[in-house]
Amino acid sequence: MKTSVKSIKDTVLASSLSINKIENLLTNGGFKISHYPKGALIHIDGEECKNLEIILSGQVTVERIDSSGNLLTISDFYRDDILGGNLLFSKQPFYPMTITAKTPARVLAIDKDTLFELLSDNPEFLMTYLEFISDNAAILGNKIKQFIKKSIRESLMSYLEHESKRQGKNRIELDMTKKELAERIGVERTSLSRELSKMKKEGLITFDAHSITLCHAIKHTSSV
Repeated sequence: MKTSVKSIKDTVLASSLSINKIENLLTNGGFKISHYPKGALIHIDGEECKNLEIILSGQVTVERIDSSGNLLTISDFYRDDILGGNLLFSKQPFYPMTITAKTPARVLAIDKDTLFELLSDNPEFLMTYLEFISDNAAILGNKIKQFIKKSIRESLMSYLEHESKRQGKNRIELDMTKKELAERIGVERTSLSRELSKMKKEGLITFDAHSITLCHAIKHTSSV
């Protein structure tokens, strides 16, 4: 239990809780840790949201299938991110998209009654929770906008420029296959390959099996 308590205490949302409080909640079932293998379904589109969940380890992906049958990766979530925060107290608490484990993942579930108690009794926990759900709503909104009325090139460049800034260099290391990249931006694998070849011919990028390099400079700034 000590390892579980430490991993929970180290999260931003639960950092204000005492070790005794975390231990008690794990014992009485208010906190429950689940383990998901790579590729496992965590939640399906239309499933009722019954818990707030904190990712303790691994990578989780939010996906949806568009009207043409294409699988779109809306957003990826990592350790310390939360799931269900904007749904749990809704009058329609149903997941609008599918959530899967991109890598093996450990997820802490906090049931609704326990969460309400924590929000009521701990102002610091409440403030952190409100910040989390506000940030998550903004992130998902921005991700969804990327897929609306954008060409393949525009969607691809948005992704590449984001990754270039995140990685701090113009040579972007890919942690996915070209097929997975195509799914992320919502296009067919062959369409992505054609667009990459066109962009290479136009001198915009170079690429190999494991990376894509932007041939124009991106200004990298550190956040404060």
